[in-house]
Amino acid sequence: MTTRDSIPNGLSRRDLLKLTAAAAAMLASRDAIAAESHRFHHGAFDITVVSDGFLTLPVEILLPDATPEERKAIMPRLGGTSAAAPVQANIPLIRHGDDLILIDTGSGSHFQASTGKLAANLQSIGVAPEVITKVVFTHAHPDHSGATTTADGKVLYPNAQYFVSEAEWNFWTDKDYETHLPSALHDFARGAQRDLFAIKDRLTLVRPDQEIIPGMRVLQSRGHTPGHISIELAGDGGLLITGDACTNDVIFFEHPAWHFGFDTEPEVALKTRQMLLDRAATDKLKMLGYHWSYPGVGYAERKDTSYRFVAA
Repeated sequence: MTTRDSIPNGLSRRDLLKLTAAAAAMLASRDAIAAESHRFHHGAFDITVVSDGFLTLPVEILLPDATPEERKAIMPRLGGTSAAAPVQANIPLIRHGDDLILIDTGSGSHFQASTGKLAANLQSIGVAPEVITKVVFTHAHPDHSGATTTADGKVLYPNAQYFVSEAEWNFWTDKDYETHLPSALHDFARGAQRDLFAIKDRLTLVRPDQEIIPGMRVLQSRGHTPGHISIELAGDGGLLITGDACTNDVIFFEHPAWHFGFDTEPEVALKTRQMLLDRAATDKLKMLGYHWSYPGVGYAERKDTSYRFVAA
């Protein structure tokens, strides 16, 4: 297995935490997005995209392969500066029969100050933590699993059953991670173990092609992390919930051969991303992206040798 030995320019999770000040400067203009919720139906599923806020990521992470000229052209399109740009955190709340299912839990208090809005935004639409029946993790990075517990260590969704891929569990819960993983991943491993161990007694390990409920299928999308999964919903031509398999609806649609700085297995992630976009464009699958422009729902349309994102 190939892992990235270091984040570009030596950036680590601690460096991201230092971007809180930059995030705060962008916060006022994005509060309205954080408070919105976008609802639509897909087959037997009633889906509401609830915001967890937004992250601020440095240009070295977003555009490690881009030239200075390309960075200068793209960063303003993302609503950022030359140094960093905001990316949304879009979390699907899926109702199916008696189930209320979250795909990921967001950051809680374990990432940047501009994130951790999910619980409050769920409350604003009348959804209390106790009514969530299932939580599916695409992967265990802190902006996807950090709100598994509250600040005092209690499980936030106390009546939920949790699902994570077997490969993701095995990767992050290695007791010898400090020996087996590069130092840039140690903070991530500690966070993943905090989140996954907290719900171990109610956790189900899943594998690709397994159904979580009828019509909700686990799709392997390895690369961003070794156990990353996406979720495919049946009906109406199909809906692909990508997680971080394709991290941005501008960069990686228009430049599908570019890498993303936080992909643990960069070349695997690249092939996975290209495969997903090719399939989505060919089959006209609706897609929902975690870090795409809110609400992150749309289609991949071919444009020469790349793609463009078409909002639904």
